[in-house]
Amino acid sequence: MNRGLLLLNVVLLVLVGMLFYLHFSSGKKETPKAAVSTDAAPAAKEFRIAYFEMDSLEASFSMVKDVKGELARKEEAINTELARLEKTYRDKAAQYQGQAATMSQVQSEMATRDMMQMQQNMQNRKAALDQEYQDFYMRKMRDVKTRIEDYLKTYNNNKNYSYIFAYEPGLFYFRDTAYNITDDVVRGLNAGYSKK
Repeated sequence: MNRGLLLLNVVLLVLVGMLFYLHFSSGKKETPKAAVSTDAAPAAKEFRIAYFEMDSLEASFSMVKDVKGELARKEEAINTELARLEKTYRDKAAQYQGQAATMSQVQSEMATRDMMQMQQNMQNRKAALDQEYQDFYMRKMRDVKTRIEDYLKTYNNNKNYSYIFAYEPGLFYFRDTAYNITDDVVRGLNAGYSKK
């Protein structure tokens, strides 16, 4: 939520800056003819913005599909391991409960300690697996983001856009579809990804 608000504020700030620039640069200023140098004045660069739809890119970009598959397999492996640990814990608890009537006080205390140790080990392993999954997820998302950024830099070499935004529903309230480059971006990303 905070990230969305921050991004919205940045976009609004950029738009306000554009309005100020357009307002104050549109008035014709009369300058003395001797002060104007035709060869030293840099050409004004056209301000252009484009966008691509992030949900369409996520649905169509092969790398995102592959990453989602990898994440699903990783999550399934983690769940399988946790289920195995939990089954071992339950089996051990059932075994101790079956022996409870014949256990001495010392054996009962040892069984309780053993169960507590197993439970602690299970919690530690779950925390380690969760952290491993989060690291894996962040690394994969960073790879996707880097791939998109690298492609957009190449794509923009001859398009000369000042900004290329990723449109996400709820963040922008209006967009002109004339500036939608989603198809170009998906096509280019998939072409580059299939080569690798």
